[in-house]
Amino acid sequence: MLNDLQESWCDQKTWDFSGLKALFLNCTLKPSPGLSHTQGLIDISRAIMEKSGVGVEVLRPVDYDIAYGVYPDMTEHGWETDAWPEIYAKVEAADILVLTTPIWLGEKSSVCTKVIERLYASSSDLNEAGQYAYYGKVGGCLVTGNEDGAKHCSMNILYSLQHLGYSIPPQADAAWLGEAGPGPSYMDEGSGGPENDFTNRNTTFLTWNVMHLARLLKDAGGFPVHGNQRSLWDAGCRFDYPNPEYR
Repeated sequence: MLNDLQESWCDQKTWDFSGLKALFLNCTLKPSPGLSHTQGLIDISRAIMEKSGVGVEVLRPVDYDIAYGVYPDMTEHGWETDAWPEIYAKVEAADILVLTTPIWLGEKSSVCTKVIERLYASSSDLNEAGQYAYYGKVGGCLVTGNEDGAKHCSMNILYSLQHLGYSIPPQADAAWLGEAGPGPSYMDEGSGGPENDFTNRNTTFLTWNVMHLARLLKDAGGFPVHGNQRSLWDAGCRFDYPNPEYR
């Protein structure tokens, strides 16, 4: 799964990543146990994380009956069932969220769009410090496809995550693209995907960077609170200006 350099970096690390939790949401259109080419990139990143002591969970949202909408629980808004609250509990518990998607018509999958919409539903929740709920969490993305659009998908996903409150480290995306049009996909024999040095490098850098930033934030007690507490803003506090109620 990992090449010699990837293995050696895991063995030589001097950082303690234990206690960190990562969640990969594989936004493939294929239900389990169907072959997901995106899973191939996930497996590399997951192997590095697990060798470094990070607790990792991978799931496919397509396996769940997730309602459409932008509220935390859509059963309160006319839907008979909604599995999103179950998934969101895992999102809440994770220090690292990596959204992964195939490319269709140059865009992220419809499943990935739905996931981002549902993440948005809880973006106004507040953490214990009065910040938005995703503050202190780290985001990244992985993309696979047989057509152009990897950077476009990454820009969209990473912008969405940071807008919701996630912290995005350097080099927080990685992708593999096969030849345009019909042809082998990442996990197909002869695709060259698993051996692609550029993709392996970026997947490795992404993985270490999300772990490093998650460790820094966790050890710091979260993202610094000054100037970004919604609870204080709503109470009338204007940061760095006098407020008699919050001296």
